[in-house]
Amino acid sequence: MIIVLKPNIAKKDEGIVVKEIKRLGYKPHIMRGVAHTVIGAIGDERTHRTLEVLSSWPQVESVIPVQKRHKLVSREAHKANSTVNARGVVIGGKKFQVMAGPCSVESEKQLMTTAHAVKKAGATILRGGAFKPRTSPYEFQGLGEKGLKLLAKARKETGLPIITELLSEQHVELVADYADILQIGTRNAQNFQLLIAVVKIGKPVLLKRGLSMKIEEWLLAGEYILANENPNLMFCERGVRTFETYTRNLLDLGAIPILKKESHCPVVIDPSQGAGRADLVTAMCKGSVAMGADALLIEVHPNPAEAWSDGAQQVTLEGFAKLMDELKPFIAAAGRE
Repeated sequence: MIIVLKPNIAKKDEGIVVKEIKRLGYKPHIMRGVAHTVIGAIGDERTHRTLEVLSSWPQVESVIPVQKRHKLVSREAHKANSTVNARGVVIGGKKFQVMAGPCSVESEKQLMTTAHAVKKAGATILRGGAFKPRTSPYEFQGLGEKGLKLLAKARKETGLPIITELLSEQHVELVADYADILQIGTRNAQNFQLLIAVVKIGKPVLLKRGLSMKIEEWLLAGEYILANENPNLMFCERGVRTFETYTRNLLDLGAIPILKKESHCPVVIDPSQGAGRADLVTAMCKGSVAMGADALLIEVHPNPAEAWSDGAQQVTLEGFAKLMDELKPFIAAAGRE
């Protein structure tokens, strides 16, 4: 059930409702908006008293039954769009955000050069992999903590918040000490114990779609984030595996309006992984903006030909600057800043 409280309700009155929800045997999950506070009440109505009685309470505007399995992620639970704040950068609001940087952190020179260049071009968040999930055990696996330290140094120099991928439960606290946004990659999208461990840190989480994950499965994976009391969830479409080999993956831009209809969480698109080809990234970015995405996650490298991982899908510094200029009219047309 979803309990919508009246606008601008006092904390004391909110607490009274929460206490009653618990008394009736449900677990409350509080989501605060600009004016309204929404409480998702999780429990089995077959064994507990119905919460519909709360609709008569003076603090309550409405009580809404939720039929979907992804109750807290659902638009039914939270009709207004949610936003995620990473060191003052708000994803999901009026301003369109761009996360950019190398696939892998390789060296201080490579990272710093890229970080300053993407910031100058208009990026608002720096991305970079310190721990890399590679298909082959013989491929570059990332610099680990050394890479995290370089990302922290780049943040200090540029002021850009950083997003980096987390692979293992044992590295949760280590990565969280450095990162502003924790990325859960496609291979771990249904690693539920990792998701639970991540949300307990309380930092924003970007959840990528699994290689063969249905949208409902993706939404339910996101439910693990919100159900464990971390409201800072973003979904990231990065392409799915199909029979097609012309591109590395099939970037599903149709997922954007579906997610916007089904969920209140911000939607991020990764065109680099989605296409696997740098020459298609700009077109995919334009399509993503036009379809209503809230942010982009783009791989950028000073010299993609010498990249230690995924060089074919990383755009050059010059190419990124050109891409950002070309995106401006699309962002304006979409009503974003």
